[in-house]
Amino acid sequence: MQTMSLGAPVKHNNSSAVRALPRLRATASAALLAALLAACGGGGGGSSDGAAAPGAAGAPPPAPAPAVALPTSRAEAARFLTQSTFGPTEADTDRVMSVGYAAWIDEQLAKPASSARATWEAADAAAKVLDKNAGVYQDGTINAFWKLAIGADDQLRRRVSFALSEIFVISMQDGTVGDNPRAAAAYLDMLGDKGLGNYRQLLEAVAMHPMMGAYLTAIRNQKADPKTGRVPDENFAREVMQLMSIGLYELNLDGSQKQANGAPVATYGQADISSMARVFTGWSWACPDWPDNSCFFWGSANNIEDPDRGFKPMLGYPQYHSPEAKSFLGVTVAAQSKSDPDTSLKTALDTLANHANVGPFIGRQLIQRLVTSNPSPAYVAAVAAAFNGSGGGGTRGDMKATIKAVLLHPEARLVTSTSGKLREPVLRLSAYLRAFPFTSDTGDFKVGNTDNAGSQLGQTPLRSPSVFNFFRPGYVPPGTEAAKANLAVPEMQLAQETTAAGYVNFMRDNVDYGVGNYNGTVAGVVRNRRDLQADFKGELAFADKVPELLDRLSARLMAGAMPAALKTEIQGAVEKITLPVLNATASNQAQLDSAKLARVKSAVLLTLVSPEFQVQK
Repeated sequence: MQTMSLGAPVKHNNSSAVRALPRLRATASAALLAALLAACGGGGGGSSDGAAAPGAAGAPPPAPAPAVALPTSRAEAARFLTQSTFGPTEADTDRVMSVGYAAWIDEQLAKPASSARATWEAADAAAKVLDKNAGVYQDGTINAFWKLAIGADDQLRRRVSFALSEIFVISMQDGTVGDNPRAAAAYLDMLGDKGLGNYRQLLEAVAMHPMMGAYLTAIRNQKADPKTGRVPDENFAREVMQLMSIGLYELNLDGSQKQANGAPVATYGQADISSMARVFTGWSWACPDWPDNSCFFWGSANNIEDPDRGFKPMLGYPQYHSPEAKSFLGVTVAAQSKSDPDTSLKTALDTLANHANVGPFIGRQLIQRLVTSNPSPAYVAAVAAAFNGSGGGGTRGDMKATIKAVLLHPEARLVTSTSGKLREPVLRLSAYLRAFPFTSDTGDFKVGNTDNAGSQLGQTPLRSPSVFNFFRPGYVPPGTEAAKANLAVPEMQLAQETTAAGYVNFMRDNVDYGVGNYNGTVAGVVRNRRDLQADFKGELAFADKVPELLDRLSARLMAGAMPAALKTEIQGAVEKITLPVLNATASNQAQLDSAKLARVKSAVLLTLVSPEFQVQK
């Protein structure tokens, strides 16, 4: 009998251990996608800009169940943690069981903030100790994300920052952003900070962040020049309205589109974009010699620059700001005898932040990122009301109140045939990494770039292909049962035969060998293995009791919701791995240990690649 590798042929009795893998390769095509769609559900539709699709709010919403204060089971607590963290752990589940949902959220919001930038800086400094010309570059930002996603104590903050990074998108695929990985890490920290503050402050922090300025070409944006025909760049002006605040169409509180003469009402037009673009002229790098012209163009003057200019808020340079009147969304900034970028900015951001659309538009997307793809109109309305201050002394734009409304709404706690969402690839991996006691040989959690769709996740944090994120909030997969039911399945925009097969193969490799970069010698110790290694000791104790092993995996990876049919299927595959009987001299102990580990790894893999795991209910 030989040691089994999930990715290699296996002889003798263990050869049956991987007979399920060809089936997985098959289901990694259209069959798997169909199963994912069948498992996914929702209670409404979505347009491409995140507003409710026509008819989504047509039927009266069902009466909500009473709010739930305490989970009645560990499975309920784990499901809540699946929505509010990067994956439930035993300790977090214990805590939610002890204090309840609302108190756990309050505890999380009070925790000191972890820092992706500080994590990046520490890793970069350590690399330079070994080689002064070395650095951690983009991988340092990605690894910092994973280190905090797996181990940070402020899980809710990190989870919200990731959700917001898919609404207020920058991408290290852009040259300037990619060349400033420390600043990109700081952008994540900013989202975690301002994203749990006030929306108006968040919007300004995003608009003034140099990485957003670089990504959407707002940095060094100049006023019009009739002599050359230059006009202000409209890129950020358009996207801050379309994607980050008010959306394309006017919305009711419940997220449904307002109608006029049978058609949706546009929130803005080209004239609004052009005027808004003038607001965002004259903004550039923070610089010791501000407002020197060289500072505006190069971020330095007289060979002096601010080393933190990549994440310090941009400054207004009056000489490059448009002094003309600016009229947008029903307000006007009067023509200025002396250009004043700050006044224009304040008026624009106040106008956007106070627009009636923001609550339902941003609230719906937060529900989608955390809880369910197709929230009912009542759910959206409740979250929007919380954003608006609930009409009773609350503060408009309170993001903490908004997040609590998302996670504590009765609909978030119910499991129905129409609840849930497809897990995006990053959240599938994070759930696995938090479910077991993973350790990092280097301490840096070197997961690295996972862009490749054919052999990896097809998704890397902060590496979206465009400002429209990896997927659109209202994406409805064409030609599917979801489309017939007018259901949005945003994450399906990432799903096709290549990504399905790539995920299966990636996770098979991860379960078998560990996750991340391959390390040789670390701190004088020869490792010769992947950086992140799982500890399956707890699971090995149940290798000869497969039903109990599957109950354990169900609790750790699926909030206790592994269907009986899936358990039966996995049990049948796992039990084909024969456990040898120890002889009198116990000379085959190594073979027994190997077979037990093979059983555990096979059970874990078959769980991770099942459609039932890939759907968050």
